[in-house]
Amino acid sequence: MILDKIIPPSYIIKKIRIDLIIVSLFSAGTFFAHELLEKIDIPIQIPAFLGTSISLVLAFMINQAYDRWWEARKIWGAIVNDSRTFVMQLRHFTSDARVKSMALRQIAWCYALGNSLRKLPATEGLKAYLSTADFDALQDSSNVPLAIADQNLADLSQLRRQNLLSDFQHIQVDSTVVRLVASMGKAERIKHTVFPKSYRVFLHLFIYIFLISLAFSMSDTHNFVLMLLTIVISLPFFLLEKTAYHMQDPFENRPTDISVSAIARTIEINIRELMGEKPPEPWQPNGFYLL
Repeated sequence: MILDKIIPPSYIIKKIRIDLIIVSLFSAGTFFAHELLEKIDIPIQIPAFLGTSISLVLAFMINQAYDRWWEARKIWGAIVNDSRTFVMQLRHFTSDARVKSMALRQIAWCYALGNSLRKLPATEGLKAYLSTADFDALQDSSNVPLAIADQNLADLSQLRRQNLLSDFQHIQVDSTVVRLVASMGKAERIKHTVFPKSYRVFLHLFIYIFLISLAFSMSDTHNFVLMLLTIVISLPFFLLEKTAYHMQDPFENRPTDISVSAIARTIEINIRELMGEKPPEPWQPNGFYLL
């Protein structure tokens, strides 16, 4: 997640450098086309109309992308609340020794879910939170977070069978686990629902058509000025298009992503404090963003 800091210009240019090179080449080619071929004049109204239309489409695309990003953030906000609730319920409902292992499993679940959404090794770093038996049981699982939630649910059922939880208490904790699994499903839905690729391809194509028609409509402009104007005008279009493209997929391990690792660390800090343990340090930002 990008923080409220100055974004390095190098990061911005890196994202659109190929597009800027292409724009520079065809804007320079426009000048040579006028020199070698018959002069082509395109009325300025045509690129003006195209620019307006593309701006409306870009606004719609950014709105849809932000909706996906914001939904992902709300899902992880719910995971924070339910993780705290889960541990608080266990602590106050029973004094069984299994409460600690279940709390540590919940921490592991948060880290595993974040890694799984980013297509990183889901079991990475989980040995510090799980017993050897629990960790080994995850090796053949295709969905590690789900397997961890199942381990917690198995312990919860044992606590009820041993009358260490009343029916009401069992229902309360079970409903919290159900909400956590539901949040996992919502995050996976966003991850696996692909934003229509043709939408971006066509939009990218129309931006180039707009810039080419704009270059030909300014045929009387000096070559250097023409190139400079075309590049400057193209910047907001490409930057907004790239911003929407990155925001529509909030679990791709990019600076614009939801900071799931930092959120998981916050959950670990809260749970360890609830258990009376020394919490780790908060997740540190990487320059202008936090993952």
